[in-house]
Amino acid sequence: MRVGLYPGTFDPLTLGHLDIIRRAAVLVDRLVIGIAINRDKGPLFSLEERQDMIEAECEHLRMETGIEIVVHPFENLLIDCARDVGAGVIIRGLRAVADFEYEFQMVGMNRKLDDSIETVFLMAEAEHQAIASKLVKEIARLGGDISKFVTPPVKAALDTRFPKR
Repeated sequence: MRVGLYPGTFDPLTLGHLDIIRRAAVLVDRLVIGIAINRDKGPLFSLEERQDMIEAECEHLRMETGIEIVVHPFENLLIDCARDVGAGVIIRGLRAVADFEYEFQMVGMNRKLDDSIETVFLMAEAEHQAIASKLVKEIARLGGDISKFVTPPVKAALDTRFPKR
């Protein structure tokens, strides 16, 4: 069984994330979406809220593809998480050259830690390349329209955090 791990903080889950999830799901038999628990980042949404968002948004994809998609929170090294879930491949989404520079360093370190686990990069679709969770939160906080960047349920969750002025 080919197991892939797609890690991130998903704070919040965006259409860019869903694009990568959808495309990654056809590459593996089981896709594990690893929610990084990074207390230093101070996420807007709790781990449980992020997990619920991902579960809800991926349900239709599970039904469409028949692919097993599971959500797995982790607080250890990414490579250890990959081992924990039996992943042979780590899936990373790229938006721009700046992403690649960071990811290139990460791959090098992960290969030193465990060279049996590959990393695969998926380029975000052109319409999703500018989407970043940090920017979505900022737009929402300042009262802007985020409907082009997230699903309606995620927008509703953001609207409760940042009520319109």
